[in-house]
Amino acid sequence: MKLWETYTKPILVAGPCSAESETQMLSIAEQLDKSKTPIFRAGIWKPRTKPGSFEGVGTIGLQWLAKVKQEFGFAVATEVANATHVKEALDYDIDVLWIGARSTVNPFIVQEIAESLRDTNKIILVKNPVNPDLDLWIGAIERLQQQNIKNIGAIHRGFSTYKKNKFRNNPQWQIPLDFKHKFPNIPLICDPSHIGGRRDLILEISQQALNFEFDGLMIETHNNPDEAWSDSKQQITPTTLHEILEKLSLRKHDDENLDYKNKLQLLRSKIDELDHEVWENFHERMKIAEEIGLLKKTHNVATYQPERWKFIYENAQESLSKLGLSEDFVQRVMHAIHQESLEVQNRIINED
Repeated sequence: MKLWETYTKPILVAGPCSAESETQMLSIAEQLDKSKTPIFRAGIWKPRTKPGSFEGVGTIGLQWLAKVKQEFGFAVATEVANATHVKEALDYDIDVLWIGARSTVNPFIVQEIAESLRDTNKIILVKNPVNPDLDLWIGAIERLQQQNIKNIGAIHRGFSTYKKNKFRNNPQWQIPLDFKHKFPNIPLICDPSHIGGRRDLILEISQQALNFEFDGLMIETHNNPDEAWSDSKQQITPTTLHEILEKLSLRKHDDENLDYKNKLQLLRSKIDELDHEVWENFHERMKIAEEIGLLKKTHNVATYQPERWKFIYENAQESLSKLGLSEDFVQRVMHAIHQESLEVQNRIINED
């Protein structure tokens, strides 16, 4: 039996972004309800974006995690970024190790960690890479599998973007859902703390994850969040965590009710018809883009016309906002359409 099967879903992981002191760790553990959050997490080594930031207390934090495990009975978890971290964490009998987003993006690091964990029965989690690259995420999982590691899980923590919206890291839900499709038997946990970057978004993101049938949540929890040494804005108190857990609703995988299935099928049929119309319209639009490409080629005109793009984009924003569609959706759709149109025109212009 895999270790995962000993936990009731949703699997909940909670604890501070960073271990700061033994007193802090024990205080948080004492306030958490072990029956609801069986895994206690804390960052020991903290890879930071800029030098000079707090980068973790190091090995001494493993002693504090071990004490949390001994006194309160939690399984304990921390991030590892190289083979040395792995060895030290295993020496202290840490139960769950995760590979962070900055490590997942580097196959050399993942391979080193995987080899140092060969044949382990510990639970090993892999966060998605910082950039939206599903293949990198999958590659990290496969490197662990090649080392005969059985208890593997994944963490969705969102993806870095140059243009920020309300999220610290854009969730791009389709990517983790594609991951679930590829690995249906690997538990997938959502990290709403890193996706939102703000404590007021944790409930919303957590519910969204459960709506998508994620297997668990990892929520950063601190006894005094505003004074936390790292990521203070996205951490919550144990009391707030318990309040959030009470508000969350679990969704069923399916419903055998015949009336529900008939209504669902009818609505899906309508979507299928509309999708067909949408693709037909896209096809017609790209045929016109080909004609524009031929015209520009004849007159030796550049493919990209900034004023035209500005007009199209602003017109789309005005039209679609009246329909109640989100600005983010409009941006993503229009940029994708424009990019495809430019590629079609470039292909025409570059043909002999």
